Amino acid sequence: MAIQTFKIWGMHCASCASIIERTLSKTEGVKKIEVNFAIETARVDFDEQKITLELMNAKIKNLGYVLLPVNEGINGPAREIKKDDKERELLGQKRKVQFVFPLAILVFFFMMWDIASQVWTFLPKLPVSMEVYNALAMILSTIVLFWVGRPFLLGVVRFVRYGAANMDTLIGIGTLSAYLYSVVITLFPGVRQALGVDGFTYFDVTIVVIGFVTLGKYLEARSKMKTGVAIEKLAGLQAKTALVIRDGLETEISINEVKIGDIIIVKPGAKIPVDGIIVEGQSSIDESMITGEPVPVDKKAGDAVIGATINKQGNIRFSAVKIGADTMLAQIIKTVQEAQGSKAPIQDLADRVAAVFVPVVLGVAVLAFVLWISLGINTLGLSAALTHAILSFVGVLVIACPCALGLATPTAIIVGVGKGAEYGILIKNAESLEKLSRVDTVVFDKTGTITKGEPEATDIVAIDDKFSENEIIKYGASVEKLSEHPLARAIVRLAVGRKITLYPVSNFSAMEGVGVTGEIYEKNVVVRKPSVKEVMGGRISKLQEQGKTVVLIEVEGAVAGAVALSDTIKDGATEAIAKLHRQNIKTVMLTGDNLHAANYIAKLAGIDEVIAQVLPGQKADKIKELQAHGKKVAMVGDGINDAPALALADVGIAMATGTDVAIESAGVALLGGDIKKVPQAIELARATMRTVKQNLFWAFIYNLIGIPLAAGVLYPLWGITLNPVFAGLAMAFSSVSVVSNSLRLKTKKL
Repeated sequence: MAIQTFKIWGMHCASCASIIERTLSKTEGVKKIEVNFAIETARVDFDEQKITLELMNAKIKNLGYVLLPVNEGINGPAREIKKDDKERELLGQKRKVQFVFPLAILVFFFMMWDIASQVWTFLPKLPVSMEVYNALAMILSTIVLFWVGRPFLLGVVRFVRYGAANMDTLIGIGTLSAYLYSVVITLFPGVRQALGVDGFTYFDVTIVVIGFVTLGKYLEARSKMKTGVAIEKLAGLQAKTALVIRDGLETEISINEVKIGDIIIVKPGAKIPVDGIIVEGQSSIDESMITGEPVPVDKKAGDAVIGATINKQGNIRFSAVKIGADTMLAQIIKTVQEAQGSKAPIQDLADRVAAVFVPVVLGVAVLAFVLWISLGINTLGLSAALTHAILSFVGVLVIACPCALGLATPTAIIVGVGKGAEYGILIKNAESLEKLSRVDTVVFDKTGTITKGEPEATDIVAIDDKFSENEIIKYGASVEKLSEHPLARAIVRLAVGRKITLYPVSNFSAMEGVGVTGEIYEKNVVVRKPSVKEVMGGRISKLQEQGKTVVLIEVEGAVAGAVALSDTIKDGATEAIAKLHRQNIKTVMLTGDNLHAANYIAKLAGIDEVIAQVLPGQKADKIKELQAHGKKVAMVGDGINDAPALALADVGIAMATGTDVAIESAGVALLGGDIKKVPQAIELARATMRTVKQNLFWAFIYNLIGIPLAAGVLYPLWGITLNPVFAGLAMAFSSVSVVSNSLRLKTKKL
C-alpha cells in the first residue's frame, strides 16, 4: 500500500471534489481518497500492485480531471505548482475577466436603464432600437458563451455523456438555455408569434452572469493562492547554494548537489544550507526560524546546526548529516502540507451536502420551470409565465453555488495551520486542530516540559560562619569540575555565573553513590550528599521538603556549607499556565517525581492539580481516568517517554527541540520546546474553528435564502423574484467572502 499526494487539474468547485472522490473510491485498489478543493490536491491511499496513476487517470479523464504527481520536500507541491502552472492559469483567467467584465458592466447598465425607463416614464428609452440591441447582444453573448464560458459548456457536455454534474454544469445549462431561447426569439420571429410571447431576450443575462461568475472564480483563485503563503515563506527560507570542500578546494554548488558527509563552509551572515554537525569553528546562530526565539544561540565544534538558520558571526565548518527531504525544514514543510490537505471532522457535513447538491439543484430548477409554466399560464398568460419560468430556471442554476461550502473548512484550516507554522506550532492534521479547540484540560509532564530538564543550583547555605557563600561555592566547584555528574556541572555553572576563579585540585577521586573528594592546598575537601543518619535541621530541612537535592561541602572534616539543587521551571511557564486559566482550562501535572518536588514546582508554576510518582506506563491510565470523567484532554510531553499518553490523549502536544520534531505520537509539535506556545496553539485552534463555523453559516445562508428566492416562492405573496444577474453576482462573491473571512486569521495575534 502507498499513500501519495497528487495535484488535480480541471477541478473548479466542491462538487468536482465529490465526483473525483466518488469515482476513485469505487475503483479497485483505492483504499481511501481525500480531495482538498481549496488546494486542489488528492491524498490517495492505494495498492500499487492493483492500480497505477495511469489507471486512476483513465477513470476520471473523461470527466475533465487529471491527477499529476508532485515532489515532496523543500521543492514540494505548494512552491512548484503555485509559482509556475498556477500563475499561468490565473493569468489566463485574468485576461478573460479583462474582456468580459467591462462588457458585463456595460450590458448591466443598459439592463438597469431599460428596467428603470419602464418604471419611471420620465426617463428616456434606450437610444437604440430593440432589434439593433438584440443583434449586438447576440453577437457579444456568442463570443462570451463560447470563449469565456467554454468551461461551463464542457460541463454540460460531460453531464450529457457521463452523467457527472458540477458547478460548471449548472452555470452552463442556465446560460445556454437563456442563450438558445433568445436566439430562437431573435432569428425566428414566426416561432415567437406562434408561442404568443414578446420579443424580450436574455442575451444580456448570459453575458452578465458569465461575467460575474468568471470574475468571482478569478478572485477566488487569487485568494486561494494567498492561503498557502505560509509554505511559500518556509520554502523560501532554504539556501540555494552551499560552499563545500571538494578535492581540497572551496567550491560553490547547488543545494541539490550536497552529499551526506560533505564539509560545508558557512561565513558570517550566510544561511546554513543543510542539517549537520560543526567540526571546526564557533559562532552564534540565529535559530528563530525553528524556535521563534530572537536571541542567537552560541555553537561550537560538536554542536548540531539546522538548515536555513543564519550564521550571525564567525566562520564555521560542518559535516552534512541530513540533506534534501530529510532536513528539518523539509520535514516541517511536509508536515504543514499534510495538515493543510487533511480534513477536519466538521467538514463531513459540507462534503455530504456538496455530493448531492448539484443533482438536487437541477431538480429544483426543472421543478420551478414546470410549475411556472403549468400554474402561470392561467393567471399570467403564456408570455409572462414563460418569462418567469426561464428566469427562475436560470436563476436557481446560477445562484446554487456549492463552492462556498467546499471552501468553508479547508481555507480556514490552510490559513490556521500556516499561521501556526509561523509561530513554531506544527499541527499534524486538521482533526488535531479541531480537537484542540475543544480541550478543557491540559496535562503536563514535569521534567523537560514545565521544567528545564537539568538541575540548577538554587540555594547556598553557610553552616560554618568562617566561610562565605562564595568560598563555599569555590571549594565545591573546584572539586566538582573534575566530575561528569549532572549535579556537579550545575555547581560549576554556578561558580562560572558568579565569575569565581577555581582552586587547583590534586588527588581527586569519586566515591560511588556518595560524592567526590580532592585536596586543595593540602586541605581535604569532600562534596557529598547527606548520610541517612545525618539530621539536617533549619533551612536545609525546608529545602529538602521542597524536593530539592542538598549537597554538603566539607573542608578538613567539618561541614562548611551546602548547596541545594533543583530542576527549575522554564522561562514563561508561569505566564503560560496563567493564560491557560484565562482560557478556562484546567491544568494538571503528571510526573514520576516525588510528591514534594512536584508540589513545589506546581506551586511555582500555578498548576491546579498534581499527580506524582507515576511510572511512564501509568501515565496513559491517568489520561483515561480524566477522559472517563468527560474531560477533553491535551497531553503535553517530550514525545519520547510520554508517547503512550500523547497518543491516548484527545490531542498530544510534543515539546520538540530544535533537531527533534517529535510528531509521530503527537498531533501537535512545539518547536524549540517553548511552553508559551501551548496556550497559543489552543487559541489558534479555537480561532480557526470559529472561522470554519462562520464560513459554513454564510455558505448555507447564501443557498438557503437564494435558491427559494430565485425559484420565485415569494412572487405569489409580494411579487419578489431574483433576477439571474443578481443571482450570478451573489454566487460569484459567496466563495470570495468565505475565502476572505479565512484570510482574516492571518492577522490574528497569538
